[in-house]
Amino acid sequence: MQRLYDALAPVHDPLVRGAFMVFEQEHEASVRERYMSRLELGSLAARPDGRPLRVLDVGIGSGASLPLLRRDLPEGLEVELWGCDLSAGMLSQLEACLAREGDRSTRFVQADAHALPFASGSFDRVFHVGAINGYRDPKMALAEMARVAVPGTPIVVVDEQLDRSRPNGWYHRAAFRLVTLYDRTPHCPVELLPRGAYDVKDEAISRFFYCLSFRAGG
Repeated sequence: MQRLYDALAPVHDPLVRGAFMVFEQEHEASVRERYMSRLELGSLAARPDGRPLRVLDVGIGSGASLPLLRRDLPEGLEVELWGCDLSAGMLSQLEACLAREGDRSTRFVQADAHALPFASGSFDRVFHVGAINGYRDPKMALAEMARVAVPGTPIVVVDEQLDRSRPNGWYHRAAFRLVTLYDRTPHCPVELLPRGAYDVKDEAISRFFYCLSFRAGG
């Protein structure tokens, strides 16, 4: 998967936008809007000790979620935006994007989601979009996201699953299989959540994507 994303990095975003229009018949941005509310960014408030709040995007890619984060954060609140990704190619696209926007505050690091290089309880929001179904060990990655999150904070995970509540014809089933060839059984990994996970919510946010949110360590 790392080599695949490195190779596709220069054309990744246009391919994703095109795939949404062809297979989902809607804009990528519309689907992204549906998971943002799960992060509950509007409820963030300054810490009494003055320490900046921190938000982590695991698998940040080229930073497609950053504009939505900046938009939904409370005005005037000091928040550090962090990202990590295993693909050097995708991070190079992110770096170029941040340079174009003049963004010198967003921090990012090349890292494996199975072993996040951050202290426990160091992020006030943690989320991941679009790759966990292809991870070597999704259970370990979910445990790592829970570990680095402040206890009780929302953790949001989005990836591919065919929405069984909709009528899916041969075209939809074939298209879904085409875009998920890397995974034998693409689905929402509720059964892999860390022990003690609570406030678990699992919903389809489009024909091909689920949104899983939970809290841990409360």
